Amino acid sequence: MTQQSRNSATTGRPFTGWHMAIILVSFFAIVIAVNMLMASLASSTFGGVVVENSYVASQQFNGWLKQASAQQALGWKGGMARDGDGRATVSLVDSAGKAIAAARVTAVAEHPLGQRPTTAIVLHETQPGLYAAPLEAGRWRLRVTVEADGKVWRTVGEVL
Repeated sequence: MTQQSRNSATTGRPFTGWHMAIILVSFFAIVIAVNMLMASLASSTFGGVVVENSYVASQQFNGWLKQASAQQALGWKGGMARDGDGRATVSLVDSAGKAIAAARVTAVAEHPLGQRPTTAIVLHETQPGLYAAPLEAGRWRLRVTVEADGKVWRTVGEVL
């Protein structure tokens, strides 16, 4: 019995080049379809540009590292939330756990998906170490800048 007659006897039809072509085309069609789906999902959820000019950002990188080291050495901590009136609040303490009072606190509120306009806000001290400002309802990412005692400290957090 020959090889072809054995294959025909067990399956009824021989495996041909057309069968292999259909398998290959089907495989690559599925891979391409999944890639297209993933690419469209990724591009529809990306909110914007990370940096305007990557070359300029690379030239400033070492300066940013020095600023980050100086900020970390301060040991300041900040917590973000909403109060009962719906205002965004930032609580600030120094490395000893003491409230940071009489600071100038500003923030830029960004919608995480970039669907609402960016808003600059100034937070006012409501009690020592606690700063608040009105902010539209929803989820926001706050880029907070604190200026106190001749020092500058920055942090980023979310307010729901």
